[in-house]
Amino acid sequence: MAISVVIADDQEMVRTGFRMILESQPDIEVLADVVDGEAALAAVAEHHPDVLLLDIRMPGLDGLEVTRRLSGSDRPRIVIVTTFDLDEYVHAALHGGASGFLLKDASPAMLVEAVRAAAVGDALVSPAITVRLLREMAPKTPASRARRPGEPLTERERDVVRCLARGMTNAEIASELYVSLSTVKTHLANVQAKLDARNRVEIAAWAWESGLAATTA
Repeated sequence: MAISVVIADDQEMVRTGFRMILESQPDIEVLADVVDGEAALAAVAEHHPDVLLLDIRMPGLDGLEVTRRLSGSDRPRIVIVTTFDLDEYVHAALHGGASGFLLKDASPAMLVEAVRAAAVGDALVSPAITVRLLREMAPKTPASRARRPGEPLTERERDVVRCLARGMTNAEIASELYVSLSTVKTHLANVQAKLDARNRVEIAAWAWESGLAATTA
């Protein structure tokens, strides 16, 4: 079954480009492309897409407010695609539950992979954004204020989280720690449950906020 997508961006060339890239893939179907936040909410309500590609700066309702309003278990996975990698934007979207972050100059292959990752509950974040922004975010949140896990992380889970916070993919983490890919996924699922995190991006944010990412194994 194809991954269904709605695109929300106020620039026609961007919408057209994203649509062409995504519709060239046999497993992705674009249901609608819209010009602003209000239209994005309406399109989600009408089409119930798996993934919403969402710009931040749009007329009227911006992408951050759309992300906040689309809460609940039936919400689509949201991937922010923006020209503006300002810290406060990404921080707000992250805590609003976005599943991925890309800059508009990301490659077509990265755009496709971000949609596929979001559709299965994973996340893909532009390396240019994730490590820099999460690292810069950390000093603004005292470690004492970072959420506490429901139960302590094991040493191996901490190793996996450190790697994740530095921008590694699951495959790279498996190679780094000499474990299988399925083992990495199991550890991340356990950590997600312990932190009550919505996705791996929130796990990475917690690692920086808590100070874990800055420590060595």
